[in-house]
Amino acid sequence: MNVFDRFEIPLHMDYDGQRRAEKYSKIIITLFGAVGLIWGYIIQRFSQTVYILGAGFILATIIAVPPWPIYRKKPLQWQKPRSDDAKKGKAAPANTEQNTNKTKKKK
Repeated sequence: MNVFDRFEIPLHMDYDGQRRAEKYSKIIITLFGAVGLIWGYIIQRFSQTVYILGAGFILATIIAVPPWPIYRKKPLQWQKPRSDDAKKGKAAPANTEQNTNKTKKKK
């Protein structure tokens, strides 16, 4: 048992949430990069461009990496587990005609 199980902190993100997080991070980094490039060109300091881009990267990391509740709105609906009989091999046998066709030699 780890610390996260003890406090029931959710560590998952659904597929739609992953898509959203990636979209947000791309938008934030692109926006901050463009603003940083323009601002750095205006004041003629490339270091300001790098600082602004770094701030965008940190903001995108804070927004996209943790599994915030907005990224867990559409959880997957898993199938119910099989019964014990199906696990032990008592399920209906596979189509035997299909198996015999595979074993016949080709001419």
